[in-house]
Amino acid sequence: MKGRHDQVRAIAWQDHKLRLLDQRILPAQIIYLEYEDAPAVADAIRDMVVRGAPAIGITAAYGMVLSAMQHRNTLGWRDSMEEDMATLAESRPTAVNLFWALERIRPLLDQAHGDELIDLLEREAIAIHEDDIAANHSMGDLGAALIEGGGVLTHCNAGALATGGYGTALGVIRSAYAQGRISHVYADETRPWLQGARLTAWEMVQDEIPVSILCEGAAASLMQSGRVSWVVVGSDRIAANGDVANKIGTYGVAIMARYHGVKFMVAAPTTTIDMQAESGADIPIEQRDISEVLGLAGRQHAATGAGAISPAFDVTPATVVDAIVTEKGVVIQPDAQKIRALMEG
Repeated sequence: MKGRHDQVRAIAWQDHKLRLLDQRILPAQIIYLEYEDAPAVADAIRDMVVRGAPAIGITAAYGMVLSAMQHRNTLGWRDSMEEDMATLAESRPTAVNLFWALERIRPLLDQAHGDELIDLLEREAIAIHEDDIAANHSMGDLGAALIEGGGVLTHCNAGALATGGYGTALGVIRSAYAQGRISHVYADETRPWLQGARLTAWEMVQDEIPVSILCEGAAASLMQSGRVSWVVVGSDRIAANGDVANKIGTYGVAIMARYHGVKFMVAAPTTTIDMQAESGADIPIEQRDISEVLGLAGRQHAATGAGAISPAFDVTPATVVDAIVTEKGVVIQPDAQKIRALMEG
């Protein structure tokens, strides 16, 4: 059930079709695109129609339902579905929730076929979606309890648009605002896709939460001013030692926060924790087309002939993370032992 500060949903499963809010054109236009096959869903993930690790995992799960629907009457249905699964897996390599969701779907292919398989996969995808929303509400309350007042800074978008609903980092912010624990949200614009300026700010406006946008270069002076007490971000993958991969620029924000005595929180479901990655060095970092850095919205603004580097993510060491908030609990000053205890508990 949606509350006053919970009005945004980016993923909808209706009449056996997947509808995704096209995040590439927000906030100028609010358009839902419909998908009927898995390769098109993979393109939507790769092309940033949908983004954010939890949302990618949910979308991939629905993509496999579409795959079952498309191939149910073909002789090689199993091979075709495996191909679709591989295509989805290749769409965004850093978001571990993508692989988690597909691995949750894979065993079901051995349990049924035809219409029965479609029903089985549909129930599982809906469960993944609903579980994510419930987890976000739990994280919201757990993270909000750590915040004692003032403003918060967030980087990129880890809200309802990046999840099944409510959000991870923005879920914490929504809960904290509803409880009167914060008064204002500051959103880094987040180059090169401007997820903070376009998406986070849009979500906050929809939910009537005060928000101000700043370029990343202004974050240090904002912290110096004393107007923020916490930085709250999400994550696309967390290593077993607590190192955090998140949108490019997060590492720099964490270093600035540590220098200025501002607390740094990561809100992410346990599905984002990759126990096979011992540290951040084991997390693959997606390299995107340099045109995204050299231009904006399809128009080049950089000097012709200049090169660019375009990593989608960076890794923030656990040593500068004050808290990792999950649906299972909070890890203060994370390390390998504490992360293991969380996952085993």
